[in-house]
Amino acid sequence: MHIHILGICGTFMGGVAALAREAGHKVTGCDAGVYPPMSDQLRALGIELIEGFDAQQLALKPDVFVIGNVVSRVRLDDGTPKFPLMEAILDAGLPYTSGPQWLAEQVLQGRHVLAVAGTHGKTTTTSMLAWVLEATGQAPGFLVGGVPLNFDVSARLGSGKGFVIEADEYDTAFFDKRSKFVHYRPRTAVLNNLEFDHADIFDDLAAIERQFHHLLRTVPARGRVVVNATEDSLQRVLAQGCWSELARFGAGGEWQADGSDDAFEVLRAGRSVGRVEWALSGRHNQMNALAAIAAADHLGVPPAEAAAALASFRNVRRRMELRGTVERDGGAITVYDDFAHHPTAISTTLDGLRRQLDGKGAQADRILAVFEPRSNTMKLGAMAAQLPWSLEQADLAFCHTAGLGWDAAAALAPMGARAQVADAIAPLVDQVVAAARAGDHVVCMSNGGFGGVHEKLLAGLRKAS
Repeated sequence: MHIHILGICGTFMGGVAALAREAGHKVTGCDAGVYPPMSDQLRALGIELIEGFDAQQLALKPDVFVIGNVVSRVRLDDGTPKFPLMEAILDAGLPYTSGPQWLAEQVLQGRHVLAVAGTHGKTTTTSMLAWVLEATGQAPGFLVGGVPLNFDVSARLGSGKGFVIEADEYDTAFFDKRSKFVHYRPRTAVLNNLEFDHADIFDDLAAIERQFHHLLRTVPARGRVVVNATEDSLQRVLAQGCWSELARFGAGGEWQADGSDDAFEVLRAGRSVGRVEWALSGRHNQMNALAAIAAADHLGVPPAEAAAALASFRNVRRRMELRGTVERDGGAITVYDDFAHHPTAISTTLDGLRRQLDGKGAQADRILAVFEPRSNTMKLGAMAAQLPWSLEQADLAFCHTAGLGWDAAAALAPMGARAQVADAIAPLVDQVVAAARAGDHVVCMSNGGFGGVHEKLLAGLRKAS
């Protein structure tokens, strides 16, 4: 089969392309501003990439066009379509489908699908679960919205019966407004947490809860729903109907943790069934571990083996990823990259780092938070009022304000002199470089490339040292 993917450079669609190529299909694709790292990964797989969405691509004559949710029917100011290739496909009556639908029909059929859903921690928990299965001989397939460092690829078919997938609640395509995850038909579904996000497509939290309920409708009676017991929103989802085995984790649940973030007993119904000792920080990762262990148990992996496997889990790129250090005045300034882009994720990331520093007796070390409100929800300003709360653990905060339709300085005013704003990367870097001192930990947070701020910061810090 020859498939041509529209919007191929996104993490999800790039993963679909890699899986299709591994399965022996001919794969081509297009995108606007074909960009690395995905473009480099795809070209290395022998996938032809085309810049833009021109209608001439009909000449490729694929068996089916796979449409990413970047594609729409929108018209430009002059009335011409933004995606002429899509218009040509529709006019010619050619076959097309969405990425999730193609994946469900061509890859997931006959597999034991383990789907990880939630507002936060999907990528990390999916990666943990895939690694647990790999380390215990299960040879899983997976599709992750990031690059797990244990695998160094975001997707593979695998040879075992299990397939682990990051289950996103965002909509599927312009012609299918259901959440992506309803296509996956999991036997094991993880509900990590749930709060309001994606203000561009959901009116309120109740609308997202409804989509999570739709996911539960697809889990068979012999399936398992692994659910965070501490989340009221998820209890409301369950109250709408659940027909599968429940495995609750966290306080009040069957699966709990006892100990510090980096060394803890895994308890099942009050009895120790394993121990996790690893380099990760933060209570959120402790919860992610419980979810992964409970999900792997459904596939037959003993909890003790799953817990032991997590000792060698190396996390995911852009999850508190160390980008470099610069020596200054006898000490080091450390720069990290993190994907946090929602107030709760920002708070969780900074709290985890503070706990880690305190545990090492480094209470005097400062945390400098450098962030851009880049997601659609944040750009709309729907959560601007939560920013001061999310940055409580930061000694200083620096916000990149380009493209915002709301006043970030006013939103951050409760932080007083601890917060600064800049409408371009260069002055933002200058602000951080001027403020940084030996012992500081600079955490750059964005769900995009952030204008290469990490390397620019490191260069600026070296020059000033």
